[in-house]
Amino acid sequence: MSDPRPPAPSLGRLVAAFAAVYILWGSTYLGIRFSIETLPPFFTQGMRFFLAGVVMFAWALLSGTPRPSRREWGGAAVTGFLLFVCGSGGLVWAEHSIPSGVAALVVATEPMAFVLIEAMRRRRMPRGAVLAGIALGSAGLAILAGPGMVLGSGRFDLAAMAVLVVGTFCWAGGSLFSRGSRLPASPVMATAVTLLFGGGLLALVGVAAGELGRFDPAAVSAKSVVATVYLFIFGSIVGFSAYVWLLRVTTASRLSTYAYVNPIVAVFLGWALAGEALSPRVLLASAVIVGAVAVVIRYGGEDEETAAPEDADLGCERPVETLHA
Repeated sequence: MSDPRPPAPSLGRLVAAFAAVYILWGSTYLGIRFSIETLPPFFTQGMRFFLAGVVMFAWALLSGTPRPSRREWGGAAVTGFLLFVCGSGGLVWAEHSIPSGVAALVVATEPMAFVLIEAMRRRRMPRGAVLAGIALGSAGLAILAGPGMVLGSGRFDLAAMAVLVVGTFCWAGGSLFSRGSRLPASPVMATAVTLLFGGGLLALVGVAAGELGRFDPAAVSAKSVVATVYLFIFGSIVGFSAYVWLLRVTTASRLSTYAYVNPIVAVFLGWALAGEALSPRVLLASAVIVGAVAVVIRYGGEDEETAAPEDADLGCERPVETLHA
């Protein structure tokens, strides 16, 4: 009898796919910063997500995936609003006030938001190690936003950080809401319909905010255009494709490592390509937050139902989608 199992992926393909998830998704924070410098922020990012949804929807249909049901379209509308209007929209707004690397550090606390929301839903306290990780992550945020008595000047905008924290909770809540039968079973179709609704709604937010009326095409820089195209192709399409493939060929624990690699990549790229300062405050907060995320992912486990990549990021740059994506 022939072996029904698929052949093991080559090391080269694994390395390339992990590099895409690590580096491409980590670079999206800087890409957003460059994109919104001269382009309408909410409208541009919303259309980028919407067009990515169109591509993925067509991809899913051509692959034989059935069309979503009415219930699944409704689930996509709620999920898309939480992920992209609240989550990604908050990130876009915050990056007007804080460096892209710092924004990535705040968003990196997403696994902690999963833990807290799930603990409230199940009315059960997380285990001690996870609580310690949450406390450590909170300390990292306090380092970024706290007074400069110890670490000197360079504290970051409190309003922008608060919006990012709220957006991170919305992203986690939207991801948890998407569980079960609320979205199509196909990861590609689930992400496509979420992108369609979320991107469309975020673009409408930009229209309602008067972005198109204030838009001056003559002021658009080549850097913003290139960054937006990069985000669309590499952040959404290539990064997501690598993510979906890895879901099928590697373990969740290995794939979840993107959650604490992405902020490191974002901080480094912000420093190298945009002149963002690597102050003692940023370096200390980076170490504390990345360590906290590693603890939460390591000890969250299935009993906490928190940081599994299948839930934590619907293929959108972050996130965790990434997020964030």
